Amino acid sequence: MEESQTTGVETPDTAESSANGQVGAASLGVTDEVAELKQTNASLQEQILRLKAEFDNFRKRTERERLEDAEFAGKLTIAALLPVLDDFERALKAAAGAENELVRGIELVYGRMLEILKKQGLEPIEAVGKQFDPHEHEAIGRVESSEHEDNTVVQEYQKGYRFKGRMLRPAMVQVAVRQ
Repeated sequence: MEESQTTGVETPDTAESSANGQVGAASLGVTDEVAELKQTNASLQEQILRLKAEFDNFRKRTERERLEDAEFAGKLTIAALLPVLDDFERALKAAAGAENELVRGIELVYGRMLEILKKQGLEPIEAVGKQFDPHEHEAIGRVESSEHEDNTVVQEYQKGYRFKGRMLRPAMVQVAVRQ
């Protein structure tokens, strides 16, 4: 056997050990490749899950924005109708005490319009006799009074409204100041 090693001729013993070395190296390469493929697969699955979650969040956000836009469109329409309500109220104040068909007609139209707007989400803000709240009232004047508590609303110049719980327009009021 010593001759075969010096002459360069392989014997069955050296050929077998050489083949085992190649198989061992090849199996190490395959194992590394399998581990790399498993890692790539896990990374891709994680990426798919993230994209799925992002898409789900996008879908929910766009649906919420669509509903808010629809609500906002209603808010704009109702806000545009508030001056008409104000005009009806002024007409009814001007006709106070008058009993005729025209006044009765104005009252009916005003009542029906207010009822429809309330069904859509309009809520009048009560002001007179309440404590002044800067979130609901806009003070346009102060009056000295010994009859009312300090910061009590004594007169309402323009009605305030909420739309579906959100402030649409504050009430314009006059507030009492103790003497």
